[in-house]
Amino acid sequence: MNQQDIRIIKKYPNRRIYDTEQSRYITLNDVKNLITDNVEFKVIDAHSKKDITRSILLQIIIEQESEKNPLFSTENLQRFIKYYGANQNQQFSDFINQSLAFFQQQQEQFQSSMNDMLDQSPLKFWSEVGQQNMQMWQEMQKEWFASIQKPDQEEKEE
Repeated sequence: MNQQDIRIIKKYPNRRIYDTEQSRYITLNDVKNLITDNVEFKVIDAHSKKDITRSILLQIIIEQESEKNPLFSTENLQRFIKYYGANQNQQFSDFINQSLAFFQQQQEQFQSSMNDMLDQSPLKFWSEVGQQNMQMWQEMQKEWFASIQKPDQEEKEE
């Protein structure tokens, strides 16, 4: 994605946030929705022209963490703080980035599988489930009958 495709959000000294693409003021919740909708954006301080995207993202995290179901435990937050200024700072950051990317990839694959399953007609889905169950049942019967026949054959040989 090039620079022109990135949505520009401006933050004014009065703490208001302005979406330049939609030409309207937005809230932190609207910014959160941009993230969940996979919209790339950059937040610029309207006065200094500095990129303050990280600061806005941290504000969103603080709001989310203050609600009923925080994502990070107190212990995890303490562990994160310990890595600031430590020799392993970059290693820890890389590890977190790779772990989150892997988790997101797994979630996308799971969602894709679920969508594929739901895109089928219910009749086709249950028909396939029934066929798979029938195959497993037949395999189980074959193994069971084979195990019964082995002792009978051994008795005849003696």
